[in-house]
Amino acid sequence: MKTLDYGIIGNCRTAALISAKGSIDWCCFPDFDSPSVFARILDEEKGGCCKLIVSDDYSISQQYLDNTNILSTLYKREGDCFEVLDFMPRYKTSDHDYYMAPEIYRYIRYIHGAPKFRILYQPAPNYARDPVIHDNTGKYIKSYAKTDENKAIYLYSRFPLTAIQQGEEFTLTQNEYILLSAHQKLIPVNFELTYLEFERTKVYWLNWNNRSKNYTLYNDLITRSMLTLKLLSFQYTGAVLAAVTTSIPETIGEVRNWDYRFCWLRDASMSIETLLETGHKEGAKRFIGFIRRIIKSEYGDFQIMYGIRGEKILTEVILPDLTGFENSRPVRIGNGAYNQKQNDSYGYLMDVIYKYYRFCPGTQDEVEEVWAIVKIIAYTVMQDWRKPDEGIWEIRNRKEHFVFSKVMCWVALNRAYEIAKILNEKKYAERWEKEAALIHQDVMEKGWKEELQSFSQAYDNLEFDSSLLLMEKYGFISAQDIHYQKTVKAVQRALYHKGLMYRYTAHDDFGKPSSAFTICTFWLIRALYVIGEKEEAQKIFNRVITYSNSVGLFSEDLNFDTKTLLGNIPQAYSHLSLINSALLFSQEIPASKFLMP
Repeated sequence: MKTLDYGIIGNCRTAALISAKGSIDWCCFPDFDSPSVFARILDEEKGGCCKLIVSDDYSISQQYLDNTNILSTLYKREGDCFEVLDFMPRYKTSDHDYYMAPEIYRYIRYIHGAPKFRILYQPAPNYARDPVIHDNTGKYIKSYAKTDENKAIYLYSRFPLTAIQQGEEFTLTQNEYILLSAHQKLIPVNFELTYLEFERTKVYWLNWNNRSKNYTLYNDLITRSMLTLKLLSFQYTGAVLAAVTTSIPETIGEVRNWDYRFCWLRDASMSIETLLETGHKEGAKRFIGFIRRIIKSEYGDFQIMYGIRGEKILTEVILPDLTGFENSRPVRIGNGAYNQKQNDSYGYLMDVIYKYYRFCPGTQDEVEEVWAIVKIIAYTVMQDWRKPDEGIWEIRNRKEHFVFSKVMCWVALNRAYEIAKILNEKKYAERWEKEAALIHQDVMEKGWKEELQSFSQAYDNLEFDSSLLLMEKYGFISAQDIHYQKTVKAVQRALYHKGLMYRYTAHDDFGKPSSAFTICTFWLIRALYVIGEKEEAQKIFNRVITYSNSVGLFSEDLNFDTKTLLGNIPQAYSHLSLINSALLFSQEIPASKFLMP
């Protein structure tokens, strides 16, 4: 059975997934949401890949270079050894500009012996929908879909290009390279350039990581998750993606296959909150800039998710020619959830804006523009909080009065109230405080179910939901409140299964969920910790972190029985919650506040 044992490389413009055997099985050029050029992860036969093929007597291991997003794949057998260092270039060219071309360098480092391999190069542009033409010019191989020559991928190498195309065997005697670029290069491409780009990129990631806080426990896990979250940000706008893939199924053979290459306000806001917590204010500022651009200073609705440039229309389309991961159809691009109503999104967004005002406010004009956005969101919440919605889990074709949506509406007005106090806007503060109190009272009266001795998923049902575990995190209820403590234990009894958590077990429009939602287990860990069951919380945490893949990445879901990864990968939701859980058990290692890294 195929697994999600992939590493990610990227440069905050696009990304690629590289298998544990060193095969590039997913990549979109030139941007995250562009059509794929390699999609073997979604179709073994026609999806396309780029890999080095070695004989079966080689052992292959993979790891990241410490504190970077450069992925090392080591090929070793008796007497022979070489390493492939995969990266996408990213480094500063001035105080505010970056070099981040849509290209992949494969730095093939000779170590010893006479290693032998073949290169399988099978690009499949435009989601493998069209026949591919390969033009060998002698300087590069230009590959493009027959329907569009202008969207090509270029391969450069010191290996003979015809020999690459014919699958001939090479014997490595020195350092070599393969460059895959979305653009024709206008400078000489050689090993010296490859090495220069490698060093520049390595230094960039080391510098970026050096600005992160360090912790007494789980520091390596936190570092890898932070570096992964950084890769999910889109430099040009500040948007944060949910994941870099589409249509990796939540359960093999089922149809919960979605495109996650978009910016959900919920996921992005939670990611930015984590970036702020760990010392990276610049990402928060860019995200606020993204919000300023998509939410105009006029009253009205806004969406739960946007394209990474702020696009509003994210039409969902099925690609019938791709067989899907492990034959799990359909493969989708676009996401029909963009027109859903999810009232919980307001709360996450306002929580991040509140932290912006507290920790990294900008210039006066920026602060004033963000204040206008605060008023828009608060107005929208006051209009909408009494209405049903599709909720945090994006249940299609059904709206309910979800308890957690009401809680996050309370969060939105509570944080708006706090912002108004910071700005000395007493009239707004009084109005929003009063409305927040009404929401709180409504939830306590209609959300609590005596027969369950717990809050329920929705006002009109008796189902349990993992999102209820977050009620304390956002300040709606105290960890000492008996209602919350009983809810935590009731939700655990109902949804904790074989060491992992369901998000809910109620039937939705696709049936009953059958996989574990990774973030929900981390939510349980936090909930147990804050109600005083710290030993059990850490025991669960120590077990869950062993379920990552070989390079420390988590996807959206896990199989209850095998603990194998499922769903889109790497998932921002999962990694931000891993960080937040790890911080419960660790302490920051103090650093000088007077030294700039």
